[in-house]
Amino acid sequence: MGNRDNFTYLTTAPVGRVILTMAIPTIVSMLVISLYNIIDTFYVGRISTQATAAVGIVFPVMTIMQACGFFFGQGSGTFISRALGAKEEYRAEVMASTGFLYSILFGLLISLLGLIFLRPLSIALGSTPTILPDTEAFLRIILLGAPFVTGTMTLNNQIRFQGNAFYGMLGILSGAVLNVVTVPIFAFSLDMGIKGAALGTLVGQIAGFFVLLVMTRHGGNIRMATNRISFAWSPVKEIMKGGTPSLTRQALASITTLMLNVAAGQYGDAAIAGMSIVTRVSFVVFSIIIGLGQGFQPLCGFNYGARLFNRVREGFKFCIKVGLFFVIPVSVVCFIFSESIIDILRHDPLVVEVGSAAFRWQIMTYPLAVVITMSNMMFQTSGRAISANFLAACRNGICFIPMILLLPVFWGLKGVEVSQAAADVVTFIIAIPLTIRYFKTLNLYSEKSSIFHFDQMFD
Repeated sequence: MGNRDNFTYLTTAPVGRVILTMAIPTIVSMLVISLYNIIDTFYVGRISTQATAAVGIVFPVMTIMQACGFFFGQGSGTFISRALGAKEEYRAEVMASTGFLYSILFGLLISLLGLIFLRPLSIALGSTPTILPDTEAFLRIILLGAPFVTGTMTLNNQIRFQGNAFYGMLGILSGAVLNVVTVPIFAFSLDMGIKGAALGTLVGQIAGFFVLLVMTRHGGNIRMATNRISFAWSPVKEIMKGGTPSLTRQALASITTLMLNVAAGQYGDAAIAGMSIVTRVSFVVFSIIIGLGQGFQPLCGFNYGARLFNRVREGFKFCIKVGLFFVIPVSVVCFIFSESIIDILRHDPLVVEVGSAAFRWQIMTYPLAVVITMSNMMFQTSGRAISANFLAACRNGICFIPMILLLPVFWGLKGVEVSQAAADVVTFIIAIPLTIRYFKTLNLYSEKSSIFHFDQMFD
C-alpha cells in the first residue's frame, strides 16, 4: 500500500476497521517484544532463583534500550504521520533518515558506557552479592545488542506510523521466533546457563534488526537515505517533542522496576524474583493495550494533520471500548489463576507467595490502564508534548515514587506489592480532566475557519 493509498485509507475508511487493521500487527509486535522477556524468565527460571532474580535486575536496562528506540521511533514517527497527512513527503523522508541514524548512535553509546561501568551498574540496579555474578554475566551480553534494539524499535515505529504495521510486525516476529529457538539451545543444550540465555536473546535481536531494515524497502514506505539525513536542530526538536513521552513512559518504567527491586531486596532474593515475574507478566497484558493504542496512532496522526478531528475523537472512543472488552475478562482470569501463572515461571513457594499477591493488586487496575494509555498516545501523536509528558510521568514517576517510598514504611512487603496499583489509581484520576480539555480544544479548532499549518497545533 503506497503513501497516497494510505492517506485515503486512514482518512476515509471506517474508523473501527482502520484501527483494527493497524492494531493487530502492532499488538503482535508488542506481544513479541514481551516474549523476549518472558522466554528469558521461563528458561532462566529452570536454572535457579538467583538467575531469575538476575534477569529481573537487568530488565530495567533492557527497558531503557527499548525506550530509547521508541524515543527516536515515535519521535520521528509521529511527525512522519502528520507530515504525510499534510502531504509533505520530503519532510517525512528527512525525519525518517535522521531519526534512524541518531537511534543507532545512541544505542552504541549505551553499549559502550554500560560495558565500561558494568559492575557499578549491576550494583546500582539492585543486585545483591548472591545475584551479582549472574547479573554481570547476563548484562554483559545484553549490552552488546543495544544498537540493534534501538534501531529495531525505531524502524518498527517509523514503518507503523506510515500505516504499514504488517511489515514492522514481520521484522519483530522473525527475531522472536529465532529467540525462542536459540535461548534453550545456548542455555541448556550447550550448557551455557544464563550466558546462553543472554546470547540467544542477542541473536534474535540482531536478526530482527536486519529483517526490519529490508522491510523499509517494501510496502510503499517513504525513502530513507544518507542524503536525507539532517543535522539541523529542527528535526531533533521534533523528535524530542514527539518522542519524549515514550522515553518518559518507558524510562520511568525502568526506574519503577529498579525501585521495586531495591525495595523487594530487603525481603530476600525470592521477593525480587516474585516482583520481577509480575513486572514481566503484566508487560504481556500491557503490550496488548499499548498495541491497540499504537494501532490508533497512525489514524490519529494522519487525521490530525488533515484536520479531520471527528475521526480522532471517534477513534479514541473505539479504542476505549475495545480495550475494556479485552482487559476485563483477562483480568478476571488472571486474578483467579494468579498463583498458577507465577508458579509456571518459577516453582518456589516464597516466589509464588510474593508474586501472586502483587499480581492481584496490579490486575485490579488493568482497566484504568486502558484510559491512561489511550489518552497518553493521543496527546503524543497530536503533538501535545506537555500533556503527553506529564501523563507519562505520572504512572511511573510522579505518582509511583511517593508510593514505593512511603507504603513499605507502613505496610512492609505488602506496601511494595500494592505500590504500582495505587499509583495507577491516582494517574487515572489525573488523566480524565486532561482528556476532557483535549477534546474541548479540538472543538475550538473545528470551529476555526482560517487555514493553519499542522505544526502550529501544539501545546
